[in-house]
Amino acid sequence: MAAGRALAVNAPQTIPADEARELVDTRFTVPGMRCAGCIAKLERELPKVQGIEDARVNFSAKRVALRHVPELDEARLIEAIEALGFEAQRVADNPLGQDDADRRLLLRAVAVAGFGMMNIMLLSVSVWSGAGGVTKQLFHWLSAIIAIPVIAYAGRPFFASAWMALSHRRTNMDVPISIGVLLATALSFYETLTGGAHAYFDSAVMLLFFLLTGRALDAMMRGKTRAGIGALLGRMGRSASVLGADGTIERMAAEQLTPGMVMLVAAGESLAADGEVIEGASAIDNSMLTGESRLESAGPGSEVHAGSINVMAPIRVRAKAVASDTKLAEIARLMDEAGQSRSRYVRIADRASRIYAPAVHTLALLAFVGWMLAGAGWHQALLISIAVLIITCPCALGLAVPAAQVVASNALLRQGLLVKDGTALERLAEVDCVRFDKTGTLTLGRPRPDLRGLDEEAGAIALALAQNSRHPLSKGLAQALLANGVVPASVTDVVERAGEGIFARFGGTDVALARPSEASDHPMSELRIGDRRIAIHFADPLREDIAETLHQLALMGLHAELLSGDRKDAVEA
Repeated sequence: MAAGRALAVNAPQTIPADEARELVDTRFTVPGMRCAGCIAKLERELPKVQGIEDARVNFSAKRVALRHVPELDEARLIEAIEALGFEAQRVADNPLGQDDADRRLLLRAVAVAGFGMMNIMLLSVSVWSGAGGVTKQLFHWLSAIIAIPVIAYAGRPFFASAWMALSHRRTNMDVPISIGVLLATALSFYETLTGGAHAYFDSAVMLLFFLLTGRALDAMMRGKTRAGIGALLGRMGRSASVLGADGTIERMAAEQLTPGMVMLVAAGESLAADGEVIEGASAIDNSMLTGESRLESAGPGSEVHAGSINVMAPIRVRAKAVASDTKLAEIARLMDEAGQSRSRYVRIADRASRIYAPAVHTLALLAFVGWMLAGAGWHQALLISIAVLIITCPCALGLAVPAAQVVASNALLRQGLLVKDGTALERLAEVDCVRFDKTGTLTLGRPRPDLRGLDEEAGAIALALAQNSRHPLSKGLAQALLANGVVPASVTDVVERAGEGIFARFGGTDVALARPSEASDHPMSELRIGDRRIAIHFADPLREDIAETLHQLALMGLHAELLSGDRKDAVEA
């Protein structure tokens, strides 16, 4: 730690222009961040370390991103963070910024505080109702017996955070909370010992309960907002079959893959790395990256990406980018950057909260001194200063704006909109034109078949074939036929051929659901029953609420336009 402290206090070194291009980014999880003061401390002090150019904090993710020279390794960066009084972990060790032990402690503290609060409040009702004499003193002692262990246990999240901050000569939001709760408890115990008229154990425990409840809700909110990134990264294949130089096949975790390895990707398998197809032909479901439901053909020389699904046939892929270098990981980083960005209102709140905590301490001290000078006595002056410490907690000021931004960004992500910079949310108030993509935005993004050309037998055969195929058109056809109550026919010798279709036999007759023999300008399949040919046309229907959406935009004075890469006639249709 001594080395870390020496590193942290070094003066910043100017990085020459030719070296600035070589700066690298490293991210660490910092579970101990509690408030805007912690954010300010990290972002202000870390750039003072020699070799660190910039530090950006994502509070919702409990993560700090450092931009630094390559010579600074992870161990030295962790030392610099720890020198400021924070625990730091590699992102790989705690990818979602979660501390399960801390979360369990928080939930237990809420339960203990709630139990203590309810019991002390029952005793306090009698005191408030006018009980006096021995009864009042007995209830004060019973309240003290319950409150002191409850406060000692339930207040640990605040006390530990405040002690760590003070031991590193800084303050955070937990310092005034801890001082206020401890002073209120100490004063109440003094009143109980001396037979005073008032004790405030109920108020101290109730304050802890509500503060802990707020912190628990904040933890739940952060967990939900981070679930989007976890779900996104979960789309990446967890492992891959790797072909060795001697021809052996070994199953390896995605983290163990290196560029140059040859992966054997089975039909229906999700890719674990970005790469290039070197053997085989198939169709790839790349909808998670492109938003397009239509399959993309893949053959030798085609680029494929982690998280996409190989639909039709086995292929061999040479890995080019793995783990954190994949396109999928880059999208996750964009989501992180959205949380790290500082919009105008976030910056205003940060600056205000940075000076707010010292101002609160100063105000509480001035209140105590002022009332003492006014002749109120130390008891009344102390009560007023405690009230100042408790009611002026700036947590909402420092955290409400970024929390609202993160929640809004993740709500939009669940609707398919990725917010790269928080300023985009603020600039929405200035928007005068809205441009829509067509496929998957104005339309459902799911092919819907026209079944009018299918009789009962043809529908049953088509359903039997479609149920044996992974192709999106086949899936859409199967869903539509099942919704119409069609029962699948019994087919045998089912074979799916990449790029051609699915073939089988029905009662001695060759049947197939295949690619049309003639080129078409729109999605379609061809059902073959012996020599019979039936064209099945597909359309991507508009969303049912699009007309109402456009009407509401018009009422708001917003002009709507359409952007699409499709043909003009398809767009106009």
